[in-house]
Amino acid sequence: QFQLVESGGGLVQPGGSLTLSCAASGFSLDYYSIGWFRQAPGKEQEGISCISWSGGSADYYADSVKGRFLGSRDSATVYLRMNSLKPDDTAVYYCAAIRAPRCLTPYDYWGQGTQVTVAS
Repeated sequence: QFQLVESGGGLVQPGGSLTLSCAASGFSLDYYSIGWFRQAPGKEQEGISCISWSGGSADYYADSVKGRFLGSRDSATVYLRMNSLKPDDTAVYYCAAIRAPRCLTPYDYWGQGTQVTVAS
C-alpha cells in the first residue's frame, strides 16, 4: 500500500525549532515533488512550501514562512526544518506528493497530518 507518513510535530516554545518528516511507504520519492500545507483551527488550508523534484526555481516558500522554514530531501523522506516558530505557526501540517518535476494539483498522495503547537 502506498502512503505518506508524517512525523515530528509537537509542542514547542516561541522561537524554537522543529523538523517535520514526510516518509514514503511502499514507494520511492524519486521523481516526486512534495507540497507542504497547514491548517489552523477555523482557517483555510494554506500551502506553505513545495520541495520540487527538479529543485531550484521550482521550489517555493510562502511569505509567511520564507526565511524561517527550509526543506530538504532524500529518496525516501522529505524534511521541513522550521525555525523561529511563532504562535501563528500552530496548525496541523500535511505533506502531499505528486509524480512531477514541480508541485501541481491534484496530488497523488497525502499524509495523515501532524500537529504543531507553538506556545509558552
